[in-house]
Amino acid sequence: MAAEEEEQLQQLRSKATELFLREEWIASIEAYSHFITLCTQTHKHRRSLCIALCNRAEARFKLKDFRCALQDCDHALDLDASHSKTLFCKGKILLCLNRYSAALHCFRTASLDGNAESVIGYLERCKSLELLSRTGCLDLSDWVLNGFRGKVPELAEHVGAVEIKKSEISGRGLFATKNIDSGSLILVTKAIAMERSIILGGVQDLCEEAQLAMWKNFVGKVSEFVGKCPRTRGLVRLLSCGENEDELEVPDVGLFRPEGEGLEKDEVEEVGDGVDMVELVSVLDVNSLTEDAVCANVLRRGNDCYGVGLWLLPSFINHSCCPNARRLHVGDYLVVHASKDLKAGEEVTFAYLDPLCGLSKRKEMSVNWGIHCKCKRCRFEGEVFGKQEVREIEIGLERGMDVGGVVYKLEEQMKRLKVRGKEKGYLRASFWGAYSEAYRSEKAMKRWGRRIPAVEVVIDSIIDVVGGDHRLLKMMVEELKKNSAGLVEREKVFKMARQVFGKVVKKQAISTLLELCIGFVRISRRYYRKMKIISDIHRDEYKGQNTR
Repeated sequence: MAAEEEEQLQQLRSKATELFLREEWIASIEAYSHFITLCTQTHKHRRSLCIALCNRAEARFKLKDFRCALQDCDHALDLDASHSKTLFCKGKILLCLNRYSAALHCFRTASLDGNAESVIGYLERCKSLELLSRTGCLDLSDWVLNGFRGKVPELAEHVGAVEIKKSEISGRGLFATKNIDSGSLILVTKAIAMERSIILGGVQDLCEEAQLAMWKNFVGKVSEFVGKCPRTRGLVRLLSCGENEDELEVPDVGLFRPEGEGLEKDEVEEVGDGVDMVELVSVLDVNSLTEDAVCANVLRRGNDCYGVGLWLLPSFINHSCCPNARRLHVGDYLVVHASKDLKAGEEVTFAYLDPLCGLSKRKEMSVNWGIHCKCKRCRFEGEVFGKQEVREIEIGLERGMDVGGVVYKLEEQMKRLKVRGKEKGYLRASFWGAYSEAYRSEKAMKRWGRRIPAVEVVIDSIIDVVGGDHRLLKMMVEELKKNSAGLVEREKVFKMARQVFGKVVKKQAISTLLELCIGFVRISRRYYRKMKIISDIHRDEYKGQNTR
């Protein structure tokens, strides 16, 4: 009888190994599970059991079932704490979970075996990522100087000096815990999931059916990932679904830090194994971000694809018409940096509405976002745009009035109304379209150039209220090309580039970055309105199913 059992175990192990080598992961997991169930932990079977657990962990890792894969590694290491293959597998899993220090320990221990080049490769890679995660020192210079060619750089999760607190803007927000200089990194995080689509013209050229398919694929990817990872599922449930904002709990930002274990075990059990699709679609509708946004820049060659994704911690960043942060998309990673100086205790904000538009246009866009902005700028402009003289200027612009004349009249009205400081920046930002057109028009500048402020003066006052913006930077670069600028002017452009792109490249790479990015054509933001309609359709489908 014992001989028959041994023969059965041998056949099972051979079958599982064959399936594993053929990369038939699901079938190999089933075969290894059968073998592990029948195998005893006697000294005779101890090594075979350890190898089976290790290989099942590797197969589960390939299927991104990180929780079960990690459990298999731990069970295998209970049998043999120095099993190098298991240590290597566990290190790879921990690296995918952004637990860099723990992964580094596994790779170092596995490397003591001294015969695996792949382990050494992972060890060096993990050292680099652990340093980036700990310090936030990001340098994309080589990739930028190479024109974004080659593989997108691998980044590490990093959470800087921020915390989550109740926000006066809306619900909860992300706040600086210390002073942060303009251009400095605030956080780096990878998307839970992303969906991209190739576009030949613009998003507006995609039919609604194609956009619906894109959204469904995105929801499916998020659902699959959170279904496998209780920790991520618990974190997603901490995000807003757009209702009862003031009643939502304020989570500790430590839950989102890369080295954190995340939710406690009892909290993980509480979130259960299912995914409420109605709740998930609502969360994605409120929190998903598109790569094309007024507060974003995408680093890649060409501009023929479009992406939507979910990033956890950035979901707590609220809107402001006077934002102080921007985001940079690098592959699936989101890099958030300060676009102007932040003080400790100040809320980190994005511009979800175009800050270089007037109040009426921003209000129109706010309907699509579900934003009811009550910032100082909106309150001030609400009063000023109510004045007949300013309203007449706005109407004149809409009816095709000479842009130079619009700028001149606005500047004169600001003098008459004694508008000063930041308030002057508010109005100049709202009429930026007229200012930029006037500065680019030889005819307008010939007539009005001596009667309106210099472009540098206007740009400085706008940056003071809305922070760095690629359109302001582009205008400044154009001025540099028109006029033989000196060192001071070039330094000013470099400073503006830091505000727009963050401190992600060395000084010698900034010029290349400007050449690659400033001329890119932006995708139409009409996509936001379409995606809102599509997500509503999708949510209605799931409500009928009531799936868990």
